[in-house]
Amino acid sequence: MTLTLTKSRALGAVCAAALGLTFLTGCGGAAGASVPDGWGTLDTPSVSVGYPEDQGYAEQPAAERGEANAAVALREEGGVRTGMVSVQLDFATGVHDAGEAAAAAGAGIGLGATRKATRDVRLAGEESARGARRIDYEFTSTGEGRTPAKGTRMTGVVVAGVDSKDVPFAIRVNAVKGALSPSDLDAFVGSVTVK
Repeated sequence: MTLTLTKSRALGAVCAAALGLTFLTGCGGAAGASVPDGWGTLDTPSVSVGYPEDQGYAEQPAAERGEANAAVALREEGGVRTGMVSVQLDFATGVHDAGEAAAAAGAGIGLGATRKATRDVRLAGEESARGARRIDYEFTSTGEGRTPAKGTRMTGVVVAGVDSKDVPFAIRVNAVKGALSPSDLDAFVGSVTVK
């Protein structure tokens, strides 16, 4: 009987230690996403995301970006914006989950855009906020506001969700079609960390 009690206590201690370790790792700092070599990072209070710095993208100073954007990286060629990564925070009211955030962000894609795919994704970061939705789409440039010539086909991806403090976010990448490979677009999504 003493042998059985000793084994039970030992097993209980092992289980308690394992459970404690699980709680510690689950509650500690959340692991960040991997950003590819040669990429920079846009960092905001809700999310961080990589952008292909090695392909000519550069972070836009706060004084130059639109009010709706918390962070932007641009690729410019001859004064024309051929690519952009942007982060919008708290862009819609009444948004409580990734589906609602994606619906609100999707409404901003614009008329004439063609949705290619919509799917759920798991992001790095805070466990409570890792669920998000990815929308892949294409559209035609208007040629206005330093964008590529009218009629140029563009590729876009938006990742939308809600951070750990219930702030909705929408992270977009737009580029001339073919300028970013499918693996670049996947790396963009994989570089997102939710806070």
